[in-house]
Amino acid sequence: MSDEIRLIEVKEDIIADNDALAKKIREDLRKEKTFLMNLMASPGAGKTSLVIQTIRNLKEKLRIGVMEADIDSMVDAEKVAKEGVAAIQIRTGGFCHMDATMVKSGLDAMDTENLDLVILENVGNLVCPAEFETGAIKNVMILSVPEGDDKPLKYPLMFSVCHALVINKTDFLALSDFDVEKCRERVLKLNPDIQIFEVSCKTGEGVEQWVQWLYDEVKAL
Repeated sequence: MSDEIRLIEVKEDIIADNDALAKKIREDLRKEKTFLMNLMASPGAGKTSLVIQTIRNLKEKLRIGVMEADIDSMVDAEKVAKEGVAAIQIRTGGFCHMDATMVKSGLDAMDTENLDLVILENVGNLVCPAEFETGAIKNVMILSVPEGDDKPLKYPLMFSVCHALVINKTDFLALSDFDVEKCRERVLKLNPDIQIFEVSCKTGEGVEQWVQWLYDEVKAL
Protein backbone atom coordinates (compact mmCIF):
# COMPACT_ATOMS: atom_id res chain seq x y z
CA MET A 1 0.00 0.00 0.00
CA SER A 2 1.48 3.33 -1.01
CA ASP A 3 2.00 6.07 1.55
CA GLU A 4 1.48 8.67 -1.15
CA ILE A 5 -1.88 10.43 -1.28
CA ARG A 6 -2.97 11.75 -4.65
CA LEU A 7 -4.35 15.28 -4.68
CA ILE A 8 -6.69 15.99 -7.56
CA GLU A 9 -7.47 19.64 -8.28
CA VAL A 10 -10.93 19.90 -9.82
CA LYS A 11 -11.76 23.58 -9.26
CA GLU A 12 -9.38 24.80 -11.96
CA ASP A 13 -10.90 22.42 -14.53
CA ILE A 14 -14.44 23.41 -13.56
CA ILE A 15 -13.66 27.11 -13.84
CA ALA A 16 -11.82 26.63 -17.16
CA ASP A 17 -14.81 24.78 -18.66
CA ASN A 18 -17.16 27.43 -17.29
CA ASP A 19 -15.07 30.28 -18.72
CA ALA A 20 -15.06 28.66 -22.17
CA LEU A 21 -18.87 28.40 -22.19
CA ALA A 22 -19.20 31.94 -20.84
CA LYS A 23 -17.05 33.22 -23.70
CA LYS A 24 -19.30 31.43 -26.21
CA ILE A 25 -22.43 32.90 -24.59
CA ARG A 26 -20.95 36.40 -24.74
CA GLU A 27 -20.00 36.02 -28.40
CA ASP A 28 -23.48 34.78 -29.32
CA LEU A 29 -25.15 37.64 -27.43
CA ARG A 30 -22.96 40.20 -29.15
CA LYS A 31 -24.02 38.81 -32.54
CA GLU A 32 -27.67 39.14 -31.49
CA LYS A 33 -26.96 42.60 -30.03
CA THR A 34 -28.44 41.43 -26.72
CA PHE A 35 -26.86 42.96 -23.63
CA LEU A 36 -26.62 40.64 -20.61
CA MET A 37 -25.99 42.34 -17.26
CA ASN A 38 -25.00 40.23 -14.26
CA LEU A 39 -26.24 41.91 -11.05
CA MET A 40 -24.67 40.72 -7.79
CA ALA A 41 -25.07 41.71 -4.13
CA SER A 42 -25.67 40.44 -0.62
CA PRO A 43 -29.19 39.33 0.34
CA GLY A 44 -31.27 42.40 1.16
CA ALA A 45 -28.99 44.91 -0.57
CA GLY A 46 -31.76 45.86 -2.99
CA LYS A 47 -31.18 43.84 -6.18
CA THR A 48 -34.84 43.40 -7.04
CA SER A 49 -35.61 47.01 -6.11
CA LEU A 50 -32.91 48.23 -8.50
CA VAL A 51 -34.14 45.87 -11.22
CA ILE A 52 -37.66 47.25 -10.88
CA GLN A 53 -36.45 50.88 -10.93
CA THR A 54 -34.38 50.09 -14.01
CA ILE A 55 -37.33 48.50 -15.80
CA ARG A 56 -39.63 51.42 -15.02
CA ASN A 57 -37.12 53.88 -16.45
CA LEU A 58 -36.13 51.91 -19.55
CA LYS A 59 -39.02 49.70 -20.65
CA GLU A 60 -40.27 52.34 -23.10
CA LYS A 61 -36.80 52.53 -24.68
CA LEU A 62 -35.55 48.94 -24.53
CA ARG A 63 -36.97 45.44 -24.79
CA ILE A 64 -36.11 43.94 -21.41
CA GLY A 65 -36.02 40.43 -19.99
CA VAL A 66 -35.06 39.33 -16.47
CA MET A 67 -33.62 36.10 -15.09
CA GLU A 68 -34.15 35.79 -11.34
CA ALA A 69 -31.82 33.32 -9.62
CA ASP A 70 -32.53 31.97 -6.16
CA ILE A 71 -31.82 28.83 -4.20
CA ASP A 72 -35.61 28.54 -3.90
CA SER A 73 -38.85 30.60 -4.24
CA MET A 74 -40.58 32.46 -7.09
CA VAL A 75 -41.11 35.73 -5.21
CA ASP A 76 -38.72 37.98 -7.13
CA ALA A 77 -39.77 36.75 -10.58
CA GLU A 78 -43.41 37.40 -9.70
CA LYS A 79 -42.59 40.98 -8.65
CA VAL A 80 -40.67 41.63 -11.86
CA ALA A 81 -43.32 40.07 -14.12
CA LYS A 82 -45.83 42.60 -12.77
CA GLU A 83 -43.73 45.32 -14.41
CA GLY A 84 -44.71 43.98 -17.83
CA VAL A 85 -41.41 42.43 -18.94
CA ALA A 86 -40.38 38.86 -19.71
CA ALA A 87 -39.24 37.14 -16.51
CA ILE A 88 -38.09 33.66 -15.63
CA GLN A 89 -37.09 32.13 -12.30
CA ILE A 90 -34.03 29.91 -12.04
CA ARG A 91 -33.81 27.71 -8.96
CA THR A 92 -30.19 26.81 -8.37
CA GLY A 93 -30.96 23.79 -6.19
CA GLY A 94 -28.67 24.82 -3.37
CA PHE A 95 -25.90 26.41 -5.43
CA CYS A 96 -24.88 29.84 -4.11
CA HIS A 97 -24.12 31.28 -7.55
CA MET A 98 -25.03 31.19 -11.22
CA ASP A 99 -22.59 29.66 -13.67
CA ALA A 100 -22.49 29.70 -17.47
CA THR A 101 -24.43 26.43 -17.85
CA MET A 102 -27.29 27.75 -15.73
CA VAL A 103 -27.29 31.04 -17.61
CA LYS A 104 -27.42 29.27 -20.97
CA SER A 105 -30.46 27.30 -19.78
CA GLY A 106 -32.14 30.55 -18.81
CA LEU A 107 -31.28 32.30 -22.07
CA ASP A 108 -32.52 29.31 -24.09
CA ALA A 109 -35.89 29.74 -22.38
CA MET A 110 -36.08 33.40 -23.46
CA ASP A 111 -36.46 34.90 -26.93
CA THR A 112 -33.18 36.78 -26.66
CA GLU A 113 -33.13 37.79 -30.34
CA ASN A 114 -36.06 40.07 -29.53
CA LEU A 115 -34.55 41.51 -26.35
CA ASP A 116 -32.14 44.43 -26.05
CA LEU A 117 -31.33 43.95 -22.36
CA VAL A 118 -31.38 40.84 -20.18
CA ILE A 119 -30.78 41.37 -16.46
CA LEU A 120 -29.50 38.41 -14.48
CA GLU A 121 -30.23 38.88 -10.79
CA ASN A 122 -27.65 36.52 -9.34
CA VAL A 123 -27.97 34.65 -6.04
CA GLY A 124 -27.46 36.89 -3.00
CA ASN A 125 -23.82 36.36 -2.07
CA LEU A 126 -20.56 38.35 -2.19
CA VAL A 127 -18.27 35.34 -2.56
CA CYS A 128 -19.21 32.59 -5.06
CA PRO A 129 -20.84 34.72 -7.79
CA ALA A 130 -17.59 36.68 -8.17
CA GLU A 131 -15.69 33.50 -9.05
CA PHE A 132 -17.88 32.29 -11.91
CA GLU A 133 -18.18 33.91 -15.33
CA THR A 134 -21.76 34.01 -16.61
CA GLY A 135 -21.27 35.31 -20.15
CA ALA A 136 -22.48 38.77 -19.15
CA ILE A 137 -21.36 41.80 -21.12
CA LYS A 138 -21.08 43.76 -17.86
CA ASN A 139 -20.94 42.81 -14.18
CA VAL A 140 -22.63 45.14 -11.70
CA MET A 141 -22.80 44.92 -7.93
CA ILE A 142 -24.80 46.64 -5.22
CA LEU A 143 -23.44 47.65 -1.82
CA SER A 144 -26.12 48.95 0.51
CA VAL A 145 -25.35 51.57 3.16
CA PRO A 146 -26.43 49.35 6.10
CA GLU A 147 -23.76 46.80 5.10
CA GLY A 148 -20.93 49.21 5.91
CA ASP A 149 -18.13 50.87 3.95
CA ASP A 150 -15.59 48.14 4.83
CA LYS A 151 -16.95 45.52 2.40
CA PRO A 152 -14.28 46.26 -0.25
CA LEU A 153 -11.69 45.18 2.32
CA LYS A 154 -13.55 41.94 3.11
CA TYR A 155 -14.64 40.93 -0.41
CA PRO A 156 -12.03 42.40 -2.78
CA LEU A 157 -12.65 39.97 -5.65
CA MET A 158 -16.29 41.02 -6.03
CA PHE A 159 -15.34 44.68 -6.34
CA SER A 160 -12.48 43.80 -8.71
CA VAL A 161 -14.58 41.91 -11.29
CA CYS A 162 -17.39 44.46 -11.58
CA HIS A 163 -17.72 47.23 -14.14
CA ALA A 164 -20.10 49.28 -11.99
CA LEU A 165 -20.94 49.64 -8.30
CA VAL A 166 -24.29 50.93 -7.09
CA ILE A 167 -24.19 52.22 -3.52
CA ASN A 168 -27.84 51.74 -2.58
CA LYS A 169 -30.02 52.95 0.30
CA THR A 170 -28.36 56.36 0.49
CA ASP A 171 -31.47 57.51 2.37
CA PHE A 172 -29.90 55.70 5.37
CA LEU A 173 -26.68 57.74 5.28
CA ALA A 174 -27.85 60.20 7.94
CA LEU A 175 -28.56 57.29 10.28
CA SER A 176 -25.27 55.45 9.77
CA ASP A 177 -21.52 55.93 9.95
CA PHE A 178 -21.07 54.81 6.32
CA ASP A 179 -18.31 56.95 4.79
CA VAL A 180 -19.01 57.28 1.06
CA GLU A 181 -15.64 58.84 0.24
CA LYS A 182 -13.75 56.19 2.17
CA CYS A 183 -15.73 53.50 0.37
CA ARG A 184 -14.99 55.09 -3.02
CA GLU A 185 -11.30 55.26 -2.20
CA ARG A 186 -11.19 51.58 -1.22
CA VAL A 187 -13.11 50.47 -4.30
CA LEU A 188 -11.07 52.55 -6.76
CA LYS A 189 -7.86 51.21 -5.28
CA LEU A 190 -9.04 47.71 -6.21
CA ASN A 191 -10.59 48.68 -9.52
CA PRO A 192 -9.67 52.12 -10.96
CA ASP A 193 -12.00 51.73 -13.97
CA ILE A 194 -15.20 50.95 -12.06
CA GLN A 195 -18.20 53.29 -12.36
CA ILE A 196 -19.78 54.23 -9.02
CA PHE A 197 -23.37 55.40 -8.55
CA GLU A 198 -25.04 56.58 -5.34
CA VAL A 199 -28.69 55.58 -5.38
CA SER A 200 -31.78 55.32 -3.22
CA CYS A 201 -34.27 52.93 -4.77
CA LYS A 202 -36.77 54.09 -2.15
CA THR A 203 -36.69 57.81 -3.02
CA GLY A 204 -35.42 57.51 -6.60
CA GLU A 205 -32.42 59.72 -5.91
CA GLY A 206 -29.51 58.92 -8.22
CA VAL A 207 -31.46 56.39 -10.28
CA GLU A 208 -31.41 58.58 -13.39
CA GLN A 209 -27.60 58.60 -13.55
CA TRP A 210 -27.45 54.81 -13.11
CA VAL A 211 -30.09 54.21 -15.77
CA GLN A 212 -28.43 56.57 -18.25
CA TRP A 213 -25.11 54.73 -17.89
CA LEU A 214 -26.78 51.36 -18.48
CA TYR A 215 -28.78 52.67 -21.44
CA ASP A 216 -25.62 54.07 -23.06
CA GLU A 217 -23.83 50.75 -22.58
CA VAL A 218 -26.70 48.81 -24.16
CA LYS A 219 -26.88 51.17 -27.14
CA ALA A 220 -23.10 51.00 -27.59
CA LEU A 221 -23.41 47.23 -28.07
